[in-house]
Amino acid sequence: QVLLVESGGGLVQAGGSLRLSCAASGRTFSGYHMGWFRQALGKEREFVAAISWSGIVISYADSVKGRFTISRDNAKNMVYLQMNSLKPGDTAVYYCAATKQRLRELNDYDYWGQGTQVTVSS
Repeated sequence: QVLLVESGGGLVQAGGSLRLSCAASGRTFSGYHMGWFRQALGKEREFVAAISWSGIVISYADSVKGRFTISRDNAKNMVYLQMNSLKPGDTAVYYCAATKQRLRELNDYDYWGQGTQVTVSS
């Protein structure tokens, strides 16, 4: 079992920045690829970014490429999502998740956090 707890969400104006954090505990963290997903009100959960357990492979959704940066610190069991140039369309609940399979496939993820709300005002 891998327990994931997100933090860092909040209300920000368009053009602003937020940094989300995900703290992992439980089973060995370093063996898992980590991803961030988001779900806006009334919409399906979608892929945002993911990083392999080694940190070498990183993938982003086209909608956030160039604005968001995912990183991890395996020594601290932490994953981060730095979000810059935020837009109202980024408003959603953001989830941290862990998988040993494909980085971009939502259904491949085994463990999920409870989510943190990000609201971007225009």
